[in-house]
Amino acid sequence: MNVDIDLFGVYVPSLMVLALAAILASLLIRSVLARAGLYRLVWHRSLFDLALFVIVLSSLFSIFQRFAS
Repeated sequence: MNVDIDLFGVYVPSLMVLALAAILASLLIRSVLARAGLYRLVWHRSLFDLALFVIVLSSLFSIFQRFAS
């Protein structure tokens, strides 16, 4: 996939836009998990947060790839 997105005349890679969306989504999910107290079940919080970001980013990428084709 080689799609660039035009933001006010500046072409940015689609992966960068998806990464920003994934950061926002993972921050929202992390706050929900923290309020629910589910982080006490996690062994290493930083690794869990990284895995959560990768899962959200790959999900957004696959959804975007289906709609971009």
